[in-house]
Amino acid sequence: MNLIYFLLRSSWGMVAIAIVTGFLSGGSSAGLIALISSAATRSSTSPLTSIAWGFVGLVIVALITSIVSQVMLIRLSQNAILQLRMRLGRQILASELSHLEQLGNPRLLATLTEDVQAVANAVYVIPFLCIDLAMVLGCLLYITWLSWLVFLIVVSLIVVGIGSCQWLLNRGGKLLALAREDQDVLFKHFRTITEGVKELKLNYQRRQVFLTKHLQSTATKFRRHNVDGLTLFATTTSWGKLLFFFAMGFLLFALPYLLTISPQTLSGYILTFTYLMLPMDNIVTNLPQLGKANVALQKIESLGLSLASRAEVSTVPPTFKSYWHSLQLKGITHTYRTYQEDSNFILGPIDLTLYPQELVFIVGGNGSGKSSLAKLIAGLYIPENGEIWFDKELINQHNREWYRQHFSVVFSDFYLFEELLGLENTNLDTQAKNYLQQLQLDHKVKVENGQFSTTALSQGQRKRLALLTAYLEDRPIYLFDEWAADQDPVFKEIFYTQLLPELRERGKTVLAISHDDRYFHLADRIVKLEYGKVEFDKQYL
Repeated sequence: MNLIYFLLRSSWGMVAIAIVTGFLSGGSSAGLIALISSAATRSSTSPLTSIAWGFVGLVIVALITSIVSQVMLIRLSQNAILQLRMRLGRQILASELSHLEQLGNPRLLATLTEDVQAVANAVYVIPFLCIDLAMVLGCLLYITWLSWLVFLIVVSLIVVGIGSCQWLLNRGGKLLALAREDQDVLFKHFRTITEGVKELKLNYQRRQVFLTKHLQSTATKFRRHNVDGLTLFATTTSWGKLLFFFAMGFLLFALPYLLTISPQTLSGYILTFTYLMLPMDNIVTNLPQLGKANVALQKIESLGLSLASRAEVSTVPPTFKSYWHSLQLKGITHTYRTYQEDSNFILGPIDLTLYPQELVFIVGGNGSGKSSLAKLIAGLYIPENGEIWFDKELINQHNREWYRQHFSVVFSDFYLFEELLGLENTNLDTQAKNYLQQLQLDHKVKVENGQFSTTALSQGQRKRLALLTAYLEDRPIYLFDEWAADQDPVFKEIFYTQLLPELRERGKTVLAISHDDRYFHLADRIVKLEYGKVEFDKQYL
């Protein structure tokens, strides 16, 4: 996908209006050159009145059409960027979670930031480039009117220039594409720096190896590909300017010896090429930016196609069931894919039935598949085999969105929103205040108009705020992924002995992934996983 198609896809009507007004602006500019040339070479007895009125009229037309064309293109380009950002956001949220995890955060962030910004920068200059291009075309029309032969010479030079510049741009674009691949790896290293800064500070050898072997190596490759690609782009710019000055020199110094040209015609050529200097310089100078934008669009398009291939059906979910009878997992499996094909982890087949008002602990060693099972139960992972039945409804692509609305989940790698988004209770702040007291956070956090006063807390306290959000959602099934792992002993006791039983007494089904065996006796059932299989599913004795 190139920039032209990118804009056309946004609005054909706006593009058509912008093109028409742009050509009118270019034609008016060419007419101004003709009038100026006529005024400069007129005889002393010729009246200036008609030329002056024509000049004023063309100036007004050129000014108005230029403004209209630029305004239309500015609106069009910014609308296109807005649609691009929203489309990417929707595609990411509509894609399967397992696919997003395979793509990785660095690639997604690089596309959402660097690629979109590169396109935005290029789109910003397109309105001005279109006006410049219209002026160039208008000047070519004037040259054609002066002499067909000169027009053919100029067109020949343009063809040579476009062909050679395109060859250079293609080579530079390939190098920038390699640099863009390096940038994905750089984002991964930057994430290592921001998230692993404590560990890197504490180990000098680890820090030095990371800086030299990983970060510097990738940054050097990125620099080399960028330098080589941008050098070719700079060569393209200089080559385009050289061809322009060659054409001007040819018309000034060689053409009068080859053809019989009147002083008025020669003056018209000189004036036209002088007028062309600025728009031609703008066009040639901005070619590298357009090249970088095309590379970015290719990355965006490849990500979009990848996301679309694993997109889920988006539906507006009806109200979730407050009362239900059973949730059945029948022979479901999930494969956790790694770069090494032979080391893929397979969860399942899992057969499991859950019931209302039940407290179930999901236990097992690290890497046994507990978190993956939780995502399957909540509908975030799509089973590769098997079925999920909620009462008598088979969960599929048409009702999976509705099915997910029955779960309130706090994952171990949870994200804490600063606002209570999607909650529209009239007494939301009052409810939140009560829960803050119950979770022993009322002395640190306030809720006003559905917004937390702060989220800059310890990890354990942030988990309590996430639990508060889950409470306010008030859904029939609660799922906690090692929620108590970051709590102090006192509040861990409160969580297991008070909070979980209270949820069950309110009619909720509670699934808790846990390693805290001293509290296993509180569960109605224990489901133990081992190497992706259910080792046992029984009541705690």
